[in-house]
Amino acid sequence: MFKLFKISSEWFIGLVISSMVYTFLFYFNNWLTSSITFGLGVSWIYLPAGLRLFLTLIFGLPGAIGIAVASFLISYYGDFPHDLTLCIGVGLISGFAPYLARYFVFSNIRLESDLSNLSFPKLIACILIYSLLSAGLHQWWFSIMTLEDTGSLNHFVVMFIGDVLGSLLLISLIKSCLDLLRKTRKIAH
Repeated sequence: MFKLFKISSEWFIGLVISSMVYTFLFYFNNWLTSSITFGLGVSWIYLPAGLRLFLTLIFGLPGAIGIAVASFLISYYGDFPHDLTLCIGVGLISGFAPYLARYFVFSNIRLESDLSNLSFPKLIACILIYSLLSAGLHQWWFSIMTLEDTGSLNHFVVMFIGDVLGSLLLISLIKSCLDLLRKTRKIAH
């Protein structure tokens, strides 16, 4: 019983952390990059893309669900039309595109669950796989939902570039901080 509670509490903590951190970074990115936004849901630099990938690499399914819930709420109460189906789709794609990329990366690139063997080439592969899935699925969904000025090849390319740049910036910063933390711990011991 205690093991089940531990798993459930860890799962819940991963979901809550993912939701809260993603929401914070989404609004921070909006503030920071508002002058280089290309269109609805598309930015030239999208830092939350890197966070989506990082959170799903670390937390797995709870991270994906946390991002999906946060993204649904951000979409529904934000700039998107208040269409429940549209916003559920945006949430699901936001949370599960990085989760699908995680699955592909863990099974094909042999990435350790603690990311200890995350090299630069593996990081680039993760980012490219995720960015293709995310931009492709988002623009496909936007075109199916017939949103104005979305779903085009131009929107896909800009979203892909924004996801790649945002992911590179954020994950490289996180990886550098983790490496620095590991070095600091080694020196302390």
